Amino acid sequence: MSFGDPNNPYGQQPQGGQPGQQPGYGYPQQPGQQPGQPGYGYPQQPGQQPGQPGYGYPQAPGTVQANNGYISLHGLGTVQVASMGARLGARLIDGIAIGVVYYILAAIGLAGVVGASSTIDDCSGETYGSAAYQSCVNDSAAAAGGVVAAFFGVIFLLFIATMLYEWLMIAFVGATLGKMALGLRVVKETTGGKPGLGGGFIRWIIPMVGAIVCGIGELLVYLSPFFDSTGKTQGWHDRAAGTVVIKK
Repeated sequence: MSFGDPNNPYGQQPQGGQPGQQPGYGYPQQPGQQPGQPGYGYPQQPGQQPGQPGYGYPQAPGTVQANNGYISLHGLGTVQVASMGARLGARLIDGIAIGVVYYILAAIGLAGVVGASSTIDDCSGETYGSAAYQSCVNDSAAAAGGVVAAFFGVIFLLFIATMLYEWLMIAFVGATLGKMALGLRVVKETTGGKPGLGGGFIRWIIPMVGAIVCGIGELLVYLSPFFDSTGKTQGWHDRAAGTVVIKK
């Protein structure tokens, strides 16, 4: 009768297969892990140094990495958050681009206003109460209405031009001309993709609502990333739209 190993009174076989080998109590061996070292962690994450064990959970979308100006986004990995200097520079370039469009539309509108006002007649030479006088007054009133319509038409065109520029460029391209020039783009925080029509519209309309208060609200919205303590440099319009501005 064999009593077996005195240190193993129950007669159980050692686990792990080979004598002297430690049991495989964890996850499979990871890339960079030393031979023979147990796989005790999760898979190695993007940005992790080779040889470090993967003992952390996979990072969730929008995770700020040590508040060092980088963020982990789904589908993009680790990317750099755009600085406020770059964002304000892009806004300045956009202002110049929109200003050029404003001047062109304003010149067209001004030509229309001048043309309409030139048709306003001086009816003082007509006999008061006569048919000719009444016709002159009616023509002048119609011309004055044309001037007012031309003025508000210019305002409407400027509004539409601004809306389409900011909204559609962000929605489908992810960047305006200013952001393209400085290597920035706007992406959805949850997917890393373009904001789309909904996200682009929300991101545009919030500063426009703020502009109603003499432009002060609009300025505060564009400066609001300074107040973000999360490390994502998100403005109020970014948070509402679920977007983040990053370096390409």
